[in-house]
Amino acid sequence: MGTFRWRRLGAPLGVASALLALPREAWAHAGRAPEPHDLWTAWTFEPAVVVGLVLACAVYARGVHALWRSAGRGRGIAPWRVACFAGGVLALVLALVSPVDAIATALFSVHMTQHLLLIVVAAPLLVLGDPGTAALWALRIDQRRQLGAWWSARRALPAVWRALRLPLVAFTLHVGALWAWHVPSLYDAAIGNAWLHAAEHASFFLTALLFWYPIADPHPRRRYGVGVATLYLFAAGLQGTLLGALMSFARHPWYLAHYGTTAAWGLTPLEDQQLAGLVMWIPAGLVYLVALVPTVLRVLRNTDQLVAPALPIGASARGTP
Repeated sequence: MGTFRWRRLGAPLGVASALLALPREAWAHAGRAPEPHDLWTAWTFEPAVVVGLVLACAVYARGVHALWRSAGRGRGIAPWRVACFAGGVLALVLALVSPVDAIATALFSVHMTQHLLLIVVAAPLLVLGDPGTAALWALRIDQRRQLGAWWSARRALPAVWRALRLPLVAFTLHVGALWAWHVPSLYDAAIGNAWLHAAEHASFFLTALLFWYPIADPHPRRRYGVGVATLYLFAAGLQGTLLGALMSFARHPWYLAHYGTTAAWGLTPLEDQQLAGLVMWIPAGLVYLVALVPTVLRVLRNTDQLVAPALPIGASARGTP
């Protein structure tokens, strides 16, 4: 480590000194970071994650089965929504169980990929899967009634939920969490502390669920229109582009936690950070753009209805009297 090529990294000697002065505990998370030969064996079977995923799938399957048995197959929750939920769960498995989770401790670029799996893949797919309806139908009818009465009696909770789903609130919470956890000191602390690392992932995922609800809510009446959706997603893509560009064009690597873990993968810390910036910049931006397509298509389908009243009195739609 002492002979690591600092000039090649472009890191000042002050950073090298600070790195070597770190307490031993700060290397606990990255001290045995996976290397290429660990690629297919570095699965992470964290009990809380595995049990949570299994329970979520069981509740969802029970709810969909009960709903379809009562209303008919495909009613209430369409099959394509079930497929979305399954895709969201698969994305969570890739992010939190597969070798992606372990390799993320070695490479910031993979860590960024893990974050994007949580934020722009798993979260919107799960929202589209309508887990709330499925969870309600997983309960007995008397339990649903009791839950509805309990929710109605606590007026503050519905008000808080409505406030959290407002686009400005959801956007601010999500973007705030994203930028806060990429502050170098906080990011390095999370890499070195398992509890902070779990809090980081939880804040990304939970605020991402809030972020996607205003435009992907399964209930059309609760979704916002094309104007709000366009501004909302454009702003999200813009802030991601800005963060990615700052990482890509930085002259020095920001994060001490990855100084000793990238060489085995053939990358310097700066190259790893630049790659992470490109991941945040391009793929995430494309996801926000693609998310606009369904909203725009709905507007285009209604174009004829919007322009029909503008026809002259007595003229037909084909332009003949």
